Parts: sequence; C-alpha cells; structure tokens
Amino acid sequence: MFRKGGGGGGRYIYSKKIHKKTDPADSWDVEEDAIITPEDEEAEDTEFTEGEATPKVSKKKVVKVEENRSKREHVNVVFIGHVDAGKSTIGGQIMSLTGMVDKRTLEKYEREAREKSRESWYLSWALDTNQEERDKGKTVEVGRAFFETDRKHFTILDAPGHKSFVPNMIGGAAQADLAVLVISARKGEFETGFDRGGQTREHAMLAKTAGVKHLVVLVNKMDDPTVNWDQGRYNECKDKILPYLKKLGFNPAKDLTFMPCSGLSGYGLKDQVPETLCTWYRGPAFIPFIDELPSLNRKTDGPFIMPIVDKYKDMGTVVMGKVESGMARKGQNLLVMPNRTQVAVDQLFSDDYEVTSVGPGENVKIKLKGIEEEDVSPGFVLCDATNPIKTGKVFDAQVVILEHKSIICAGYSAVMHIHCAAEEVTVKALICLVDKKTGEKSKTRPRFVKQDQVAIMRIECYGMICLEQFKLFPQMGRFTLRDENKTIAIGKVLKVIE
Repeated sequence: MFRKGGGGGGRYIYSKKIHKKTDPADSWDVEEDAIITPEDEEAEDTEFTEGEATPKVSKKKVVKVEENRSKREHVNVVFIGHVDAGKSTIGGQIMSLTGMVDKRTLEKYEREAREKSRESWYLSWALDTNQEERDKGKTVEVGRAFFETDRKHFTILDAPGHKSFVPNMIGGAAQADLAVLVISARKGEFETGFDRGGQTREHAMLAKTAGVKHLVVLVNKMDDPTVNWDQGRYNECKDKILPYLKKLGFNPAKDLTFMPCSGLSGYGLKDQVPETLCTWYRGPAFIPFIDELPSLNRKTDGPFIMPIVDKYKDMGTVVMGKVESGMARKGQNLLVMPNRTQVAVDQLFSDDYEVTSVGPGENVKIKLKGIEEEDVSPGFVLCDATNPIKTGKVFDAQVVILEHKSIICAGYSAVMHIHCAAEEVTVKALICLVDKKTGEKSKTRPRFVKQDQVAIMRIECYGMICLEQFKLFPQMGRFTLRDENKTIAIGKVLKVIE
C-alpha cells in the first residue's frame, strides 16, 4: 500500500495548483517580485475555473461502464524542512492516528527499531520503506501515502531533508497544493536548520517557487526535555523564521499558519494539545485545520495534462503523476510527449484504488498500452491527443538570480528543474536586465548578470522538453536552476521558440 516510486532514481516532480486568491497589495517587494507579479497571480487564479469536462469517446465501443471516481476533494500535502526535524515521524503518526496503518504493523516497526536501539524512529518507517533509509534514519526518495477525512482525500508527500537530495525534494514540492514546514524546537536543532547551510531556508524558498500557496509551520519536538512545551521557545522559533518567510512572499494574515506539536506523541496533530501540557495554544490541531482550508479551483475543462514522475513495469507500462488539468477515462487515447507516442489507457488507479476516470489534483497511476517502459522517462508528459502540450529546446525566460558567487554570462550551464523534468541547460544570450522595483527593461544588452539581479535570457536545453508559457499554464512554465548542489535562480517561461 505504501509503495515508493519504482526505478528511475525515485524522482518525483509534478506541478502545482492554486490555494487561494492573493491580494495584489500583498508583499510584492520581495526576492520573487520579479518572477511572479500580482497580474500573474490573478491570471493563475482566474485560469482555474470549475467546468464540465467533455471527454472524447471512441465510436466503436458503446459498452456502459459503471462510473467510479473518487468523490472527495484531493489535496496533496508535502512535508519539508531540515534533516531530522521529524517530517517522516509526523507523517507516520498521522497515518497511525487516521487508521491508515494498523496497530500491529506499528508494533512490529517498534520492535524492529528497538532492536537497532532506534526506538524514536519507528513511526517514520511507515513512510521510509527501503532499508537504506531505515538504517540511516534519512529519507532519500519522496515517500507517499494517503489518509482521508470525511471531506477530503490527502496524499502525503514526505520530502527528504538532506541537502544531497534536494532535487527529489523539488519533485515533492512540485506535486503539492499545501506545504508543511517542519521545524524542530529542540535546543540547537532549530538553529542548525535555519542558519546558513541549513535546509529550512532553501526548502521554504523552493516551496514558494513551486507555487505552493499555503504554508503550515509545525514547531515539532515541543515535548523534548529541553523545551517542555515552553511558550518562550515556541515564540523564539516563530519570530526568527517569520521575517524570512515574509521576504519570500508568504502573507502571515492569509497563507501562513504556525502550530506547536509533537510528532512522537501525536499531540497537536489530530486533537488539541492537552491543557495540562500547554495552556497557551488553544488553536486547532493540524488535521482539522487542513481539512477546513478552502477548496481549490481545479481546471477540469482543459485538455488532459499529466507530467510523468516515475514509471515501472507491471504486466505493462505503468506511469505515475499528478493530473494537472482535464480528465482521463479508461480506454481513452492519449499522447506521450515529447516523443509523440500514441497510447491507450488500460487501467487507472487513484492512490491505489482502481477507478474509471481521473481528474485534476489526483495522484494517479495509469497503465498504458502501446509503449514500452524503457521508452518513458520522468519529465515526459501524458496529454490529450488532439491538443498536445508544447515542446521545445530554446525558450526566453525571466530569471531571478538568488545566490551565485560569480557572474553569469552567455555560455553558462546549470541543471533546470521544470515540473517533473530535470534537464541540462545553457544560457545562449542575455537579452536585457529588469529593474526589480519598476519592472522597466534595460535598453542595452547586459554582458553579465550577478546575484540579486533579474534578467530576461534565452536558454537552450540539451534535449527536447515539454513546457508552456507561464501566463498560459503556470505549472508547466516555472522552473528553478541549480548548480553545485545549490538553488541559484528561479524563473518563468515567457516564450517558447518553436
């Protein structure tokens, strides 16, 4: 039931959805202002409207199939944060509290963990399923599981915290609608995660770039002997991280929520923290809070688009991903881009349940006919046969340089992460600089760009990739550039040169 991705290095990269209307007056004087302007946010929001899907039905078969589709709203939640903050443990505890992993299994994990004198790790084993992850206590691939409430179906994406596995983490964030930043309140651990070199900052920034609209900050390990549910320590962690999150563009009034909790004991996750332990926080617990968040606008009437995150062989070729727009039904003909391979849908699974149709926001596995497993790579896109997604090698983009010691000029190369694809790219030409405050473009071509500058540049990919203009389809048009294990820039596609 808790299957991690098959082969393909376990890279999970999908795309993003909208959480709620953003007021243009929100903090735009931030690192990202050049990348996503208020107009973009408005465009992004208005684009996702509910509508009736009009599936194409082939004329040959008129067999009536009983419709079965997930009725609850699907929400994808990614857990991010520094290594050892307790992401997997909280994920495992949620699975236990909602009854998605049974008591006997957890008792078995607890016994095995005790034998390795790692008692406190047993909950994380519900999500860290391979041996290497269990031995080292480090998540490597994005773990996946799901739980349900009466109203919603949540897919948990447990992202790795270690800086060597940030590309996998970008994959998790790219599939998410909601991000949960886990920080440890234990003395010394919060500081290590938040100071330069810690992953707390980079993860929060990548979640924002990935288009995640709402961020819940869980202050974990509040039951640690060095903390003991102390309000002073909780406020200290909150006050240190808040200015940084504001600078990224999260608005504390609308899309930021702080909560104390303990992943190991489960306090603050499903039920409120008992008053005997904590008198000062009487807000909602984590699960009821995310259950009450407003519904997302999903694009049900557009053409079908699903970036492929992973694939494996199982009596046929099975591809995994998150549906970005449109609907797919059993028996429908689709295209795999950029190879233009025609395929037919054989079976559909939404989080391990077999269904006859899937819609936007669902994490799905689709068994395809007409393609071999080795002909599919993560980063390919499964899409509508009559209205396929754009492909290209060269495109113009607006890029913000976040941190880079030297200058960047034509000929510079890096790795670009866009939806599920990771591709080597080279800067072909610098077109102009953009003023961060006024948005004005320079008249002359710059010879180089450096840290904190915004430029429009022409970028060439090593191979053919699927992408769209940011203003038409934000999920397929925003990307990050990474070099030497650091995220150096974020950008949006302005124009694809055919």
